[in-house]
Amino acid sequence: MAPLMEIAFKVDDPVSCKACWILEFTAKKKLASILPNMDIFAGNIGSVHLDPAVRPIAKICEVLMKAYFQSKDQQTCETLNENHLEKVTSACFDWLIGDHKVAAKAYSMTSLLLLGSKFEWIHPELQMILEKNYLNGSAAYKARARMTLAKLR
Repeated sequence: MAPLMEIAFKVDDPVSCKACWILEFTAKKKLASILPNMDIFAGNIGSVHLDPAVRPIAKICEVLMKAYFQSKDQQTCETLNENHLEKVTSACFDWLIGDHKVAAKAYSMTSLLLLGSKFEWIHPELQMILEKNYLNGSAAYKARARMTLAKLR
């Protein structure tokens, strides 16, 4: 996985997008295979900026947060540390407020909603951002924002 992550995080290379897609498929099928490289993953997600790469990386973050907070997967809970969670939080807020496509924003909303159960400052910030951007959002953005806001209230 480390060589694949190395390619994925060559963020200005269009080939990195394909590596990110492979990482996403791997994470969805067998999350445990990326866990040994969480330092590399968490340390680099904030630098990903090409839209075809941001979407799969945001999805991996969502898969990780669901495994950590919802299913409480033992291996995931033992692997992810506070630093990893903070890096995911930072990246998700960047994707949510940045000029990115709706899918990355939607995955970020879910991740941040889950992370808010550990870091109490996240929910008020998330709610403020969603309410502020709601009127200008696409139909898909509004739908996910409505779902997320309903869970926050």
